[in-house]
Amino acid sequence: MLKVRDLKIYYKTPAGYVKAVDNVSFEVKEGEVFGIAGESGCGKSTLVHSLILKKPPMVHMGGEAIFKGKDLMKLSNEEFRKIRYEEISIIPQYSMNALNPTKKIKDIVWDLAKEHGYTERKEIEEKLKERLEMVKLSEKVADMYPIELSGGMRQRATMVVSTLLNPDLLIADEVTSALDVTTQRVVLELLHYFKENNIIKSLIFVTHDLALLDKIADRIMIMYAGKVVEIGKTEQIVKNPQHPYTKMLLGSLPKLGIHYKQQRLRGIPGYPISLLTPPEGCRFYTRCPYVMDICPKKEPSLIEIENGHYVACHLHGGA
Repeated sequence: MLKVRDLKIYYKTPAGYVKAVDNVSFEVKEGEVFGIAGESGCGKSTLVHSLILKKPPMVHMGGEAIFKGKDLMKLSNEEFRKIRYEEISIIPQYSMNALNPTKKIKDIVWDLAKEHGYTERKEIEEKLKERLEMVKLSEKVADMYPIELSGGMRQRATMVVSTLLNPDLLIADEVTSALDVTTQRVVLELLHYFKENNIIKSLIFVTHDLALLDKIADRIMIMYAGKVVEIGKTEQIVKNPQHPYTKMLLGSLPKLGIHYKQQRLRGIPGYPISLLTPPEGCRFYTRCPYVMDICPKKEPSLIEIENGHYVACHLHGGA
């Protein structure tokens, strides 16, 4: 459904270009949940937002993103407007605050529907009521302003708005980061429900929490400092991680039933590099416990080490 090749998305600043997404390649298959993980600042949100709407200072510097035969990087604003929310949609980060506070939910939905050529408001409002019921919200929510809803209710209302036109590909960007664990579970169940009922076909789920991806994703891509460091099936990434960064990410997760005195959490030493002036070689070498002489000098290639499992690391010969 989506093929991204050598994509470069930079931010133009007075100090130069911030290389937030630098030569990233991956694909999303129809019917799958594709997870993207990495710590804050790794480029995952920039990557997915570039597929929906490129706004200054974001600049496309190269590469392509082929979605249903069209290169998203070459579409005009008008062409983008036609497919946004209808073919490809997003539940944005901080989505609890994404809805226009001056409009009722039904008016927000109607504005969206009109933009895509719908003319029967009654039909749209009936569909809205059905979707609200799906996400366990009263139909009265349609007549309410976002400020009248709790955080969890606003999250679900935003999910309804983002999926009302049945997009083929839905991007969920850090949709669970500000929620308690009970509401997180509700959100994950709703996303699964949307997919099982063909409201959406494929899902890109962006998070820093690998434990969540273990429950929902078919495949996972790990990003660090604007680069892809590992891609594989969820079981390969979680049970058999091969990149040092992936191993350290997993090692920093708390485990249920284990007291901190039994096993201390292991953080990742050091700090992420500046993407204004990234090093020539591997971008993780300054924090890697396995650093070799070649690491600062040459960037590792993403190579396949087993069926469907790709790693960019000199430990695996990715020269």
